[in-house]
Amino acid sequence: MKTFNKYMLLCSVLLTLGLVLAACSSKNETAKKEEEQPTESKVRVYKDYLNHEVEIPLEPKRVIYHGEGYGDIVALDAQTVGAGFSWITGYAWEKEVHNVEDVGFPINIEKTLELKPDLIIVATSDEKIYEQLSKVAPTIVFDTFAPLEQRLTELGDILNKKEEAEKWLSNYKAKADTMWKSLIDEGVLKENETASVLTYYPGDRLFVMARAGLSQVLYDSNVLKPGDKIQQILDEGTGFAEISTELLPEYAGDRIFILTPVPDEAKQSTKEMMESPIWKGLPAVKNGHVYTIDIRKADSDASTREWLLTELPNMLKK
Repeated sequence: MKTFNKYMLLCSVLLTLGLVLAACSSKNETAKKEEEQPTESKVRVYKDYLNHEVEIPLEPKRVIYHGEGYGDIVALDAQTVGAGFSWITGYAWEKEVHNVEDVGFPINIEKTLELKPDLIIVATSDEKIYEQLSKVAPTIVFDTFAPLEQRLTELGDILNKKEEAEKWLSNYKAKADTMWKSLIDEGVLKENETASVLTYYPGDRLFVMARAGLSQVLYDSNVLKPGDKIQQILDEGTGFAEISTELLPEYAGDRIFILTPVPDEAKQSTKEMMESPIWKGLPAVKNGHVYTIDIRKADSDASTREWLLTELPNMLKK
């Protein structure tokens, strides 16, 4: 009887072991089949402004944006873990930026690495910087001087915010068209008036803006136009051009917008220009059609543009 019981116990153990091995084998086969099954890719290839072909995440979660136009990110209600604060501090929408770390200017590679980004969007043509950043995470070089519609559409695509981009652009166009039309209807502006945007940089360097900042906002209106000289800069695809004060009469439009610089040295240069005989002889100056605005609040990003819908009429009606 004892022999029989031992025999039965042995059979039971062997049966249990066999079932366990069979289950393990089944799981291994299932896992193997799952590995062999093609899975949907979580990345895609994106060709950037400088023709780098980059594998980027379909839904980036930890983005660093470094360059002009952070207000585009704000308008899309997109989140970033890092940004260059030199393009945030002092801007009209600064208070809308939360939980973002400053990666410095020029961009700090160590800080960038510390934030563990899964995507970096940067405005630079420096290939050395690009190579360094691309070792940290997939990196896209972005044209921050591109027209608003192009920029926002591309960012919507990159950041999985296509619907938000389309909606914002549609709403903004309707409001902007209404604003410019009202300025014509009220006689504040005349059709086909020209406009110039000027600013000083340290070193007594005077620039006329063309494809960058406030000038882009004005020329997109189809109400205020660039003069011939500025149109040449636009045709070259350049954001701005340095000119001498002697050339002011050739670049000055019917309306002149002065971007007040941040550095004291550049502010002094602006003051000296506005006290010069050349400046005082310009038709726009004689007609009282000169307007000043903080350079940080005169960008062409989406959020600044929305702010300017109220600010520009106030300036022009003074």
